[in-house]
Parts: sequence; structure tokens; C-alpha cells
Amino acid sequence: MKTLLLLVLSSLLLYAEFETKGYVELQSQGYITKPDDKHKSNFTLKQNLELTYEKDDLTLYANLYAQQDYCDTLATSKQNNRTFMRLDEAYLKYDFEDDALQVGKSIKFWGALEFINITDDFNPKDLRDDIFDKTQKLGVYNISYTHFFQNSELSIIVKLNEPDQKMASYPYVYYIFPSYISYDDDLKKEKHNRVSAYMLYSGSTDTTYPIDFAFIYENGYDSQRYFSPVVNNPLSYEQNSYLVHKFTTYDTMVVGETLIKLEALYAKVMDDEKISDYSHIALGFEHTIQNIYKTHSLGLIGEYYNYKTYEKNKYTDLQLFETMQNDLFTGLRYAFNDTNSASIVGGVVKDFDYNEELYYFKYESRFLDTLKVGLDYYYIEPSKTKKTAFAMLGRHQRVSLSISYHF
Repeated sequence: MKTLLLLVLSSLLLYAEFETKGYVELQSQGYITKPDDKHKSNFTLKQNLELTYEKDDLTLYANLYAQQDYCDTLATSKQNNRTFMRLDEAYLKYDFEDDALQVGKSIKFWGALEFINITDDFNPKDLRDDIFDKTQKLGVYNISYTHFFQNSELSIIVKLNEPDQKMASYPYVYYIFPSYISYDDDLKKEKHNRVSAYMLYSGSTDTTYPIDFAFIYENGYDSQRYFSPVVNNPLSYEQNSYLVHKFTTYDTMVVGETLIKLEALYAKVMDDEKISDYSHIALGFEHTIQNIYKTHSLGLIGEYYNYKTYEKNKYTDLQLFETMQNDLFTGLRYAFNDTNSASIVGGVVKDFDYNEELYYFKYESRFLDTLKVGLDYYYIEPSKTKKTAFAMLGRHQRVSLSISYHF
């Protein structure tokens, strides 16, 4: 099925006149504080190409991504397997009067919060790249049918595959296992050839305090996965997936200059000996002060995250590498509101259970409509008493600079 969809789309794109756009990016990351035997820096060349063809109510779209890491050109012991090419999206969409049908490979973005979107779970993350980059996601094959109402829409989505999550290898800084542990990227599924079905209802209200809302029900494979030793090989770990009934919502409400945000989910695990039913809730706000200097604006951001499991003697948040189980994020967003779309976002994450802290800031700006510059800084102070995901990563401090040309 997946191969047939890709062949049909490729054939149509080959003979169609399509619009092209994309970018070429050079990214440099330097690790000021890190484990001694891991890379001191990474230089990565990234390329992205989008192809779009539209005729009447038909849309054909493809998105191809590739990257080359400098370390992969060095001796074998220094390579980190971060060089690859990836077909992120390739789909056909047909719009009817009040409906739309889409078939193929695509990426969806769900959520409302600033620091992390706990409800953005349709596409797995690519583990070969920066763990803080929200855009590095794996496309999945799916069929979706959407009916549009006046101020809302209802979608039925069938996800056809659960992609393996490949991982960069040691000595890449964000390889989470010790050097003597290897990773087997062959995903172990509870049932083969099992699809995941979603029902998504979303919309907005035209009221005194406008609300954007989305409610999702899923019957299928959970986005949360867990690691376990490979059978007969305790020095190699693999990922496992399991089936759930999952209820999700993400919503925003505007009250004057304040945006109130909610993301929440509850997962009822169908049948897995290791994974408990769980909930994850995040509540936040962003209050904007306009014209703080000329046309500049300042956003004050606060977000609280809570993760909870409901069954004893099953995997806990530590074993699942959950980083936002009882955490508060406070931050600022400074927008220059100029022709360069320049902005600065930063803040602090405080973990109340394991006494961890994360500090970061990001600066982005455009020049001449074609050049984009990004600069970020991250500092992680991990737990000294518990084996958290950040503790496995180690005390961490990095600076990253990226320059991209968009066409």
C-alpha cells in the first residue's frame, strides 16, 4: 500500500508543472560542557526541497530532507551516523465543496504551548538530530477525510505505519546510552499490520473570549515508546510500542492581551505488562505587553507540566525518560516586529521532583527575505540523585549557530 501510494505520487509529480521552494542551511554546534569522550562540536549541512502542484481542487505535495554531518567524513571511530536523506512528506489531496481527502505520507503539528507540546504525538521524532528541535519529525503514511462546518471541522485519520526511530551513534552528544550499549532501531510492535485510527474535532468560537479547541480520540499505537534489552543480547536495546485508547485536547483562549493555553491527554493501555495507564497535563499562559519600545512587544510566559502513572510495579517516568513530569517553565518572548521578523525567546525549566534545571534562549532573524540566522544557547543541570534522561546525558552546555538560504 505505502509503495503504491509513493509510486502514484512520484509519477504525477514527474509530469506536472510544480512550484519549488526550500532551503540550504549550515549549522554549527559547540558543546562547552559535556562528557569527555563525546564530540566537542558538530558541523551539519542541511537541505530541504518542497514540490507543490495545484490544479483546480487537486494538490500534490512532496517534501525531501537531507543532511551531512562533518564527523561522518572522519575515521570510523568518530562517525556518529547523522548523515541521511529522508522523504518527509508525499501526498495527494483533493478538496470537495465541504470536504477534503488526503492520501500519502505527511507530518502534522498538534499543540499550543511554547516549551514543549505534549499532544504533538502523531509523528515520531527523529533521534538522529538535535533533541531540542521540534521540527525534526518522521512522516507517516495515512489516509484522512475531513468535513468542514462553519467554525469547525471533523477529521477521520487512519495511520498506516509506525516508523522506526533511528538514533545517532556514540560519540554524538545526544546519544542517550553509554558507549558499551548499542541501539537496535527495529521497532517491536504489539501486533503487526495493525493501523491506528484517529477522530479529530477542532474549531474556534466567536465569543467575547475567543477559544480555539481540538479534541482527539485515538485507537492504536501510542506515541510513548519504551526501551528494553534485546532478547539474548543485554548490551543492545530496542524500542517497543503498544496499543492504547487515548483522549487528547489542546486549546487556547484569548483574554485581552493574555493567551491561556491547555494541553492534556489520558492514555488507557489496552494490554501491556510494563506500561501503566497515564495522564499528562500542561497549563500555561502568555501575556503580551505591546509597544514596550517603539513597535517592540514583550511576552511573559508561564507553563506547568504534570505527568502521572496509575499502576504500580510498571514503568515509571524515570524508566520512560519523561522529562516534564512535575516541571515549571517561565520565560520571555521579545519580538522586534520589524521587517526582519527578529525575535528572542528564552526561559528556565525547573524540575520539582529531581532538582533539575534547564536554561535556554533562542534568537532568530531574516535578512533580504532569503537569509535566516538562528542562535541558541542551552544549559542543563541534571539530577545528582536520580537516573533521569538529563542525568544520562550529563551536565550539558551548548551554543548553536545556523545560517540558511531560502529559495
